[in-house]
Amino acid sequence: MRQPIVILALSISLALAGCAGNPPQESAPAPATAAATAPSAHGSASLEEVLAGTQRSEANRKRDIYRHPVQTLQFFGVTPAMRVIEITPGGGWYSEILAPWLQASGQYVAAIWDDTQPNIPGYYANLNRQLRAKFAADPAVYGKAQILVFDSKAPDFSAGAPADAVLTFRNVHNWTQAGNDAAWFKAFFDVLKPGGVLGVVDHRANPGTTAAESAKLGYITEEYVIGLATAAGFVLEEKSEVNANPKDTKDYANGVWTLPPTLALEDKDREKYLAIGESDRMTLRFRKPGGDAIHTSND
Repeated sequence: MRQPIVILALSISLALAGCAGNPPQESAPAPATAAATAPSAHGSASLEEVLAGTQRSEANRKRDIYRHPVQTLQFFGVTPAMRVIEITPGGGWYSEILAPWLQASGQYVAAIWDDTQPNIPGYYANLNRQLRAKFAADPAVYGKAQILVFDSKAPDFSAGAPADAVLTFRNVHNWTQAGNDAAWFKAFFDVLKPGGVLGVVDHRANPGTTAAESAKLGYITEEYVIGLATAAGFVLEEKSEVNANPKDTKDYANGVWTLPPTLALEDKDREKYLAIGESDRMTLRFRKPGGDAIHTSND
């Protein structure tokens, strides 16, 4: 995360932007300017109905074909009555889904970096501002959502305890590059209830790739992530290929940021990378031992 990528100057700046949290391809839409949805609109809505809600930006809707939010959340076993912590939600792509879906019976907690710390990358602070503005602009959707501020160098989510689920999307490679990935998984384990779920999505490196090298390019192997989680005490429950993309060759000089939505090379070979689409991603569900297992639901 904080090591520069020794490639093109453009990729260096992109990597530095992504090193401490979400990668730079997590481009946040402009915050809403008015309340989009009344609280009652999502009181007992299905996940599909929430996805169709007016609180979602058009730019974010277009990414559903790559992120498969319904299938992903169902695979993780998330239900509307859960207390869910999303780790570094960036500009709020999943916030637009989780906050309204959970507001009637559950709780959405957005865990964000402490941008009051000295020398924090401007990318962090900018995404935090955008997320806060999104929440403030639409209290009907985000009024019940909580923001949990934490130190990225010593992550601690205990203020969000007890959580039914912790979800992290495209972050692990950043923590690996920063050299403190084990601390993050320990913090996830500590905040979850016994029987709670850890859901992980990340850009998937080819098997046998070293973590240090692949993380610089925005990828990480499944084996490495599973090792981190099990070392923290989790049990791997199941894998899913819902976010797989076999077109992703993972051999770009500018790393994963070559692909959309970042398109680091801008107009160079643009159509080629648009045809590939977003990255090949692992989707893993881990369980904290003890308690009652949380069953998947189509609610």
